Amino acid sequence: MTGRPTHGKTPDGTPRLVLKGIGKVYPGVVANEAVDLEVRPGEIRAVLGENGAGKSTLMKIIYGVTRPSAGQMLWEGKAVHVENPAHARSLGIGMVFQHFSLFETLTVVENVALALPGAPALDELAQRITEVSERYGLPVDPRRHIHALSVGERQRVEIIRCLLQNPRLLIMDEPTSVLTPQAVRKLFETLRQLAAEGCSILYISHKLDEIQELCHTATVLRGGKVTGECIPAQETPQSMARLMIGKDLPHCVHGSARGDGELRLRLAGLSHACEDPFGTDLKDIHLDVRAGEIVGIAGVSGNGQQELLRAISGEETLAVKFPVQICGVEAGRLKPAARRRLGLAFVPEERLGRGAVPGMSLADNALLTAARGQDMLAGGFVRFGRAHAFAQRCIEAFKVKCNGPAAAAKSLSGGNLQKFIVGREILQAPRLLVCAQPTWGVDVGAATFIRQALIDLRDRGCAVLVISEELDELFEVCDRIAVIAKGRLSPTRPAAQTSVEDIGVWMSGMWPAADLEHQPPAGTPTEPANA
Repeated sequence: MTGRPTHGKTPDGTPRLVLKGIGKVYPGVVANEAVDLEVRPGEIRAVLGENGAGKSTLMKIIYGVTRPSAGQMLWEGKAVHVENPAHARSLGIGMVFQHFSLFETLTVVENVALALPGAPALDELAQRITEVSERYGLPVDPRRHIHALSVGERQRVEIIRCLLQNPRLLIMDEPTSVLTPQAVRKLFETLRQLAAEGCSILYISHKLDEIQELCHTATVLRGGKVTGECIPAQETPQSMARLMIGKDLPHCVHGSARGDGELRLRLAGLSHACEDPFGTDLKDIHLDVRAGEIVGIAGVSGNGQQELLRAISGEETLAVKFPVQICGVEAGRLKPAARRRLGLAFVPEERLGRGAVPGMSLADNALLTAARGQDMLAGGFVRFGRAHAFAQRCIEAFKVKCNGPAAAAKSLSGGNLQKFIVGREILQAPRLLVCAQPTWGVDVGAATFIRQALIDLRDRGCAVLVISEELDELFEVCDRIAVIAKGRLSPTRPAAQTSVEDIGVWMSGMWPAADLEHQPPAGTPTEPANA
């Protein structure tokens, strides 16, 4: 196994894939309408559009997840009806999904084996996974269970699994949304190599600078229809944004951070041994976040972000209570609901499953975190009218494209569901908001909207902690930035006094030696008093 696909050429130089008049209609929604698209061997074609423009639906039609309502698909010059993903893989079509299609209770190697024909020997397959992951700069341990992986690590599994299938057409839906800049560079090298070998690539991303750097051509969708094509190298991110949204790209407007407000979150020497043998132990973490400021935490995926989030949110309680203090209360032993009653709101990194229950309506998902604070309960009964009204307010305030509060969470595009989840937490007027990967898989317009919402929340006196692998995002919204590496947290630095390059170096765990002698904030207990 070389790890390099064998792609071959199409007969007589015909396109690898041609879509003619593809349409898809759901009850009350036209996802795609009369879409024509062509991709040739060795071509990297971007598919651009806002959240809800129909990009993911179109890719799912090609991969056999969804049946089209109209139109024809030609594969290497022959008409074909893709029955299901297994049929697509047999044709040579592979797909990396934005929302991962992994079994959480299985290991990495078991998940990969399910996507391959036959019954490969797991030991041999594990070795192949290791070789491919090292070659392409996407490190992952084949023995780890999926439920113990961060979002970034799961993204790597999806990509590696696809590469092992030797695709002739590779579909990538937001493949870099949770990868570090270094991993993105390595992935681009891989994709260029695959294209040079004849592989066709359909590439969906909201990162327009990536599109400009990587893709040969681009098709623009708006409202489910093709509205134009372009050559990204001849465009700018601003001009491509205008093609996508029909207007100039908005920019965040900053107020003034206070930074001297009430202490809302204190991590006072937080150390915690992870129960997962492949996880990351937290080691003596100190951090203060005050009302009226946004503090960001950068880091390579898998360096303790997931464990830190669980310790702050209460998903994993501690043996002692003082290392996590929320709004002046020692909260290390408190459950999530008790921490929310103190004023905590939380946006997890994983939308489906943790941020929202896929099969439940938006109104019911609003109940999950906003029930008590928004008066949705009375005498032990749920006031569904209030839940419906709250969900509607969130939809309107955060411009969520959907069929209303009764729409199932899984029916929304990734970006629209993210806007709903962020909006649900912000509308509760929290005293402290902890937000992970706030704009993962969100289009450029919606990303600016969410970032502005975080800034506005800060300006209203909320303390905000953002954990993100998007360095540009952290520098755009944060007042101070720290780095987590191997379970340790660097000191914070004012965003205006550091740079992307400095933070990139710190992400390897190499912050200045003087900063390693970090002293706990004044008043921090050194013994678990009153534990």
